[in-house]
Amino acid sequence: MTSREDRFDQLVLDAVERLVPRAGGRLDGVEVAVELVPGGDVLVAAEQEGSIPLGHARPGHGRSDARIVVYRRPVESRVRDRTELAELVDAVVVEQAAALLMVAPEDLDPDYDGHP
Repeated sequence: MTSREDRFDQLVLDAVERLVPRAGGRLDGVEVAVELVPGGDVLVAAEQEGSIPLGHARPGHGRSDARIVVYRRPVESRVRDRTELAELVDAVVVEQAAALLMVAPEDLDPDYDGHP
């Protein structure tokens, strides 16, 4: 039996695996993580903007790798079923990767059509 957390992690991995070939090596070395909710500076910035982010992208600095984070609870709270969940996870991964690479999501993934 697979837990809800494991299923979510797998959706993120599936989205990354689908996107990596389209990125042409630009995502090599980028760490991808799932966190329950945003915290720290990300949460402070979000509160100032009046929204809760679904993900976050951080460029690498010094010895730390670039990182894409998907926030599980905010994503899950915005969908009704597993199909919508898979679509939203995919959109968040594309958006965060595009932000990291400083390109439009549509340029990184021609199939991108925003949030479901």
